[in-house]
Amino acid sequence: MGSRAVELGFAEEAVEAWRLRREQFPSKVGGRPAWLGESGLPGPSELRCCVCGQPCAFLLQLYAPLPDRPDAFHRGLFLFACRQPACYRPAGPAPGSLRVFRNQLPRKNDIYSFEPPPEEPPLEEVPGAILQLKCGTKLCKVCGCLGPKVCSKCHKAYYCSKDHQVRDWKVGHKLSCAQSDQMDIAIPDHKFLFPEYEIVIEPEEMEPSSIGETEQKDLDKNKDPTCADSTYEAIESLDENLLEAMAKHETEEDNIFQKFKERTSLEPEQIIRYCRDREGPIWISGENIPLETDIPNCACGAKRVFEFQVMPQLLNHLKVDSLGESIDWGTVAIYTCADNCNLGNLYTEEFIWKQDISSSV
Repeated sequence: MGSRAVELGFAEEAVEAWRLRREQFPSKVGGRPAWLGESGLPGPSELRCCVCGQPCAFLLQLYAPLPDRPDAFHRGLFLFACRQPACYRPAGPAPGSLRVFRNQLPRKNDIYSFEPPPEEPPLEEVPGAILQLKCGTKLCKVCGCLGPKVCSKCHKAYYCSKDHQVRDWKVGHKLSCAQSDQMDIAIPDHKFLFPEYEIVIEPEEMEPSSIGETEQKDLDKNKDPTCADSTYEAIESLDENLLEAMAKHETEEDNIFQKFKERTSLEPEQIIRYCRDREGPIWISGENIPLETDIPNCACGAKRVFEFQVMPQLLNHLKVDSLGESIDWGTVAIYTCADNCNLGNLYTEEFIWKQDISSSV
């Protein structure tokens, strides 16, 4: 990432699991986070949904270094999401059901090699999930986030919260606690993590014409006098109710949604659109578009700029559909510090704006 053009992200099955390890600086969906830095990980209180109070699950991360910033030679964005569908009802500023954090490191650091990561798999693949960082920090057995709590019996299983400790107890730790030497090898399915995919990044390829189909149709109608005459004749014969229906259809709302579809039609499987501080997000609706004043400044005082958006196509990969209410969004826009402030290599929370699909489209 880091080119001037829009870059698109696609979810692909991770054929080689080692490529999603943190030493490879992956961009990925689901599973456990591949933490970049080891200092200042977001704690349990920062990763709780502000709507229901439950722990958020890791949704995705993007490796997004800034080539012109030595202090951000390595840079990652980490997005977390609540698993409760009801918490996604409010639109606008994400009320805590979605949370995003930025972290960065210089090329010379105490964790990674100065040289690029190898392209060959490691000679010895580590079995199971990695639940401890190199610095010794313990991670939650359920979600892979910071784990300050420990099982009082075996003193070997760590958790981010009482919620996850109870969840693990119910699905197997009750039996494996006495055999704690095996617990890190076979971790049960806690039904909490999102499915894991690699995010493959490619540049967006635009059609030669910059005029979309919607705009072109409008231009053609204006140029064709025959079309105009026939339109006036047809309108004279329409009753009032049908005229109102036509007027409603030709709204700005419809145009915005149509432009969204046209822009994404060449690559309908895209789950990410990345374009830091250049082209803004493409909105799916004319409703609930933020003003500049709606985007709060960073804690350092600098403005925040648009960096990337999560597309609705990602929902198809998360397997969150249900007969009742489901996790849903039209698009999720992430704004980050324009100055890319460096607060001691800690994880800095950034800003999210969630837009839903309009009920009128």
